[in-house]
Amino acid sequence: MANAVGLLAGYALDRLLGDPRRWHPVAGFGQAAGALERRLYRPDRTAGTAFAALAVGGPVLLGAVAAAATRHRPVTRAVLVAAGTWSVLGGRTLRHEATVMGRTLRDGDLPAARQRLGHLCGRDPSTLDESELARATVESVAENTSDAVVAPLFWGAVAGLPGLLGYRAANTLDAMVGHRSARYARFGTPAARLDDALNLVPSRLTGLLTIAVAPVAHGDRQRAWQVWRRDRNDHPSPNAGQCEAAMAGALGVRLGGRNVYFGRSEVRPFLGDGPRPEARHLKRAARISGGVGLAAVGLAAAYPVTLGRLVGAVSRRALIGAVGRRGLVAVAGRRGLAAAASGRELAGGRGLTGGRGLTGGRGLAGGRVV
Repeated sequence: MANAVGLLAGYALDRLLGDPRRWHPVAGFGQAAGALERRLYRPDRTAGTAFAALAVGGPVLLGAVAAAATRHRPVTRAVLVAAGTWSVLGGRTLRHEATVMGRTLRDGDLPAARQRLGHLCGRDPSTLDESELARATVESVAENTSDAVVAPLFWGAVAGLPGLLGYRAANTLDAMVGHRSARYARFGTPAARLDDALNLVPSRLTGLLTIAVAPVAHGDRQRAWQVWRRDRNDHPSPNAGQCEAAMAGALGVRLGGRNVYFGRSEVRPFLGDGPRPEARHLKRAARISGGVGLAAVGLAAAYPVTLGRLVGAVSRRALIGAVGRRGLVAVAGRRGLAAAASGRELAGGRGLTGGRGLTGGRGLAGGRVV
């Protein structure tokens, strides 16, 4: 119950206040991770694995210690989960950026819109027109609804404080070193793979929730479902396509195409049908993102007091059963040792044979139970 209350309170804080303007914990983690990278960096995956393990393991351990220390203090636990949830969510900021981008594009201020795109993604905006800026924004909103909202809530519900902090650490590392550049081609691979694994379930949940809430932005659930099923696996990322295909279907637009990053370009397959996104689609995308967040926090808060309890009860029963079996084995072992000792007395001591016994004084199997 403390975890559920904390998740709800943290989500409410993000909804009302957005990201902290100063002393943001994620920014502080990024600085610490950057210092660790400078000490460990080598252009190979072994060094990258060590970096990812240390950088993610630290927050997980911190969360586990805090969870253990507040095991019998539900109010303190709820406060810590609320603070952790607020610090790792980015839903309000994401929606704000999409809204500002839409307003800037409607005003026809392309230089300001290009400058603003860096708040959402790492594409080179220097040559992008209104349609491409709108597409980049819709795709970023779709993917980051999973990364910055659904996935943190999912792992907070499943694993509490360690899940919240560990997921945000892994996702931050992916943003720092998980891209395909000459420096991080091998060193960043472990962080990228870890982030992919942690987002397998949340990204698919985001796609399904996007379909479910499509009507809040005048979208068609049936069309969103069809596009999601048809196009979601066409994307080179195992997770981004799940979110982007559902958003494309919900908005009735076509996403994908050539993406230009600083120093490289990628061609993505088309997702969805219809026209390319325009400024008017950005407000609708932000509204869908908000609806997905509300649905996700409802599910996250319900999990610890419903399915989470069942999973915990089954796990405890399995643990008790395993301990019980070990106990039986231990008792059987003690009985066997007692029988062996008795065998020494009858066959190896001062029994009927009067000497060392039939087995040389070591019992039927050398003093061991057969």
